[in-house]
Amino acid sequence: MADLHQEEVPVLFDWAAEPDRRASRVYAFYLWQGGLTLPDRDYYLLPTFASVREQYRGHIARLLALAGDPPEAAARSADIVLDLETAIARASRTRAELRDVLANYHRIESADLPATIPHLPWERYRFARGIPEVDYVILGQPEFQEALGTLLVQRPLEEWRTYLRWHALHAAAPHLSPEAEREDFAFFQRTLQGQAEMEPPWRRALRLLDQHLGEALGRRFVEAHFPAAGRTRMLRLVEDLREVFAERLRSLEWMTEETRGRALEKFRRFEARIGHPDTFRDYAGLAIRPDDHFGNVLRALRFESRRKLERLGGPVDRAEWLMTAPTVNAYFHPSLNEIFFPAGILQPPFFDPDADDAVNYGAIGVVIGHEITHGYDDQGRRFDADGNLNDWWTAADAEEFRHRAEAVVAQYSAIEPLPGVHINGELTLGENIADFGGVRLAFEALQRRLARDPEARKTIDGRSPEERFFLSYAQIWRQNCREEELRRRLTIDPHSPGRYRVEVPLANLAEFRAAFARGAPSGSPSAGPSVTIW
Repeated sequence: MADLHQEEVPVLFDWAAEPDRRASRVYAFYLWQGGLTLPDRDYYLLPTFASVREQYRGHIARLLALAGDPPEAAARSADIVLDLETAIARASRTRAELRDVLANYHRIESADLPATIPHLPWERYRFARGIPEVDYVILGQPEFQEALGTLLVQRPLEEWRTYLRWHALHAAAPHLSPEAEREDFAFFQRTLQGQAEMEPPWRRALRLLDQHLGEALGRRFVEAHFPAAGRTRMLRLVEDLREVFAERLRSLEWMTEETRGRALEKFRRFEARIGHPDTFRDYAGLAIRPDDHFGNVLRALRFESRRKLERLGGPVDRAEWLMTAPTVNAYFHPSLNEIFFPAGILQPPFFDPDADDAVNYGAIGVVIGHEITHGYDDQGRRFDADGNLNDWWTAADAEEFRHRAEAVVAQYSAIEPLPGVHINGELTLGENIADFGGVRLAFEALQRRLARDPEARKTIDGRSPEERFFLSYAQIWRQNCREEELRRRLTIDPHSPGRYRVEVPLANLAEFRAAFARGAPSGSPSAGPSVTIW
């Protein structure tokens, strides 16, 4: 197990070396539930995924047969793996339950680990992994480890050997023979995601580079595609959104002064990172050989595991980025109280330095507002100005937030993107709150920008600035998604499908109706129910 964990294969349970959520200046070791191959516990437990489970059983047997097992033995092993993983799934918390940052934080002193997790010989595991001595670990889900300990005693060792062998083979399959790679694709991309054809080799190679040598790739990407002017304009956008959110905190009618003061103090210490890290990671010591693809992958995985483990107990590197520069995404880091925008997202349709303000505020401006709002969503609000889990809310304000959040949950939970499959309003709550906040903040920021520069208020292609803002927002979430992939995302993704990321916030926004009122037919419905948090 330790060897596989060193290669980022989460057998039995998962692990992480991240900032301590209650002491954000140091790195801590986390023990987290894991051990599954299918995307989520629901794939093992819900009747709706019964056919997927049978196809998974066949996939296990076929890949083991490619590895040399006789067909009968491969079929028996497939039964064992599916049975064990189903038992692990039953012990696992749901995705929505994992979002509760307080309920998934349990500090255990190292001296107490043998009594708390008796099935894990901590010192042997720590030595095999090269983990430095630590005073404590953070246990995410105690009942999962208790159930796992029972399973390890109840089930024969030979079954666990089969399980570990399967996970090693599964992790390696995309990098072995063409037959193994095609079999891996056939189940995990075609069956689970509906992808009809394998991506061309150059694209698969690029993904591997981004995964394992991402900052070296990012350096080249930035040199070629991220001019300094882009950062300058982004910083102006961030400041405009910052101004609006600070004003929103100062004037929020439902928040008491005690909580408001702490919220403003947290926001005063908020920072934004644009484009890429100031210093790119050094990969010295990682051997890359032109004739050893699989060896390159293993060495890169071990290199990254060592890098993470060596920092345990030490100070948090606030300059580190969790996304590579070419990534088309952004994030808020609650322990740092910072938002990050890689260079990859700073291109159309999210950002265009040659476009007018209405287009950019409706696209990247909304994303900036979205990430700012994450600092105060149902998870982010639990972190204080120092980035630590700390209840800084009065009881009355916390209850009012909960009441408003329940309205967001209910509104999204009523949506049925596929027959019989609804959006999970609890799983997507944080992202939905951030979508609501992002649109509102960015629209107000645009209005203030237009007031400061009246010449910018002009019609382009027959559209007002307000219309261009909302059209730009809709464009960033356009997507094509096959039914299999949509079903997978509705099960595991904390984001709502793109269509509803547009429709639901705008249905709650009177300014959207007003922007298009001149073209609305007589008797058009008014704006939808108003759900407001920030």
